[in-house]
Amino acid sequence: MKKIGFLLFACLMFSICASAQSIVGKWKTIDDNTNKARSVVEIYEQDGKYFGRIINVFWNPDESPDNVCEKCTDDRKNQKIVGLQIIRNMEKKGSEYKNGKILDPENGKVYDCKIWIENGVLKVRGYVAFFFRTQTWYKYE
Repeated sequence: MKKIGFLLFACLMFSICASAQSIVGKWKTIDDNTNKARSVVEIYEQDGKYFGRIINVFWNPDESPDNVCEKCTDDRKNQKIVGLQIIRNMEKKGSEYKNGKILDPENGKVYDCKIWIENGVLKVRGYVAFFFRTQTWYKYE
């Protein structure tokens, strides 16, 4: 009986810890095509919503660290990529973050967004209707 009680307690504690994980922090993004590190995004909470901005980029020697979002069509047009807010207005709903938007600075398109933590990594999904792409981001220290 003691073993069952301990097992139930351990399961309860694990589920509490797992649901308490937060997306707040720095995350390394990985390029879908090359599988190489692309940038570091800092996710932060402000007034109960979650936002993310690029704080570092890993570029090749042919690219400039001063690149701007030329293809953006909203208030981010021609803003520098470093410092660019790419995640906006995410709301925590249980263990997921939803109802926000994410910008792809390479093509300037804005997508609906859903974010969750799975096995210690961040899953970031951008989608339009039933078409979606999910990236895996890793904690960055």
